[in-house]
Amino acid sequence: MLADIFLNLGLEPGTLVFCLLVVFAGAYLKGYTGFGASMFWVTSLSLVLPPLEVVPMVLIFEVVTSIVMLPQIWKDIRWNSILALLIGTWIATPIGIYGLANLPADPIRIGLAIIVFIAAILILRGFALKREPGQMATAGVGLMAGVLNGSMGIVGPPVILFYFSSPVGIVAGRASIVAFFIGTDTVGSAMFASQGLIGETVLLRTAFFLLALVAGVVLGNHGFLRTNVETFKRTALFVLMALSTALAIRAVN
Repeated sequence: MLADIFLNLGLEPGTLVFCLLVVFAGAYLKGYTGFGASMFWVTSLSLVLPPLEVVPMVLIFEVVTSIVMLPQIWKDIRWNSILALLIGTWIATPIGIYGLANLPADPIRIGLAIIVFIAAILILRGFALKREPGQMATAGVGLMAGVLNGSMGIVGPPVILFYFSSPVGIVAGRASIVAFFIGTDTVGSAMFASQGLIGETVLLRTAFFLLALVAGVVLGNHGFLRTNVETFKRTALFVLMALSTALAIRAVN
């Protein structure tokens, strides 16, 4: 029976071990920072699997890891700002899709990477909003996230920078980022399922990687709880800078 399971996964032993390590590492990153796992998973897993199989699986990974984290972060989530962000994102995603169909993607990726990198440096150097933005301004950030989501499949950077520069604090910001991704990734998973892109193989592989997902996100969250706020903030911003650099390199190549 075990041999049948491995056969149905459709992966060579070496590929399977590589995927397990990547899934665990991405889950740890998600548990610690609250973000960055999707880009890490997509970039790494696409080396050995077709993107059409990777993307829906990564969406499910994000939903699963976020749900695992939810009981721990629930009390710190800023629900009002998340609702405004999600509304803006859902409204603007079709605009981004239109841009994807009519504009060159690489210059947009490079521009996003530069903006994110500079914004992360500014926050590292002490830039912060003096008060929490209102609903209209927050929805505006959601609109930017929606445009990026539709045009490049990248929704996180505006929301991450929004919370990290906000006076709500790192704990509430991290919790809210995770909750925001539940909203976007659940909708994304449903859209992929409606197009028949989440088949038996994707579900079977997701189930097989479940233990690595849960172990990684639990250990990552434990690491966050043991670190101090400033160390976490610096680490998370360096991760964001690294991801923006990777995005720029991908666009150039």
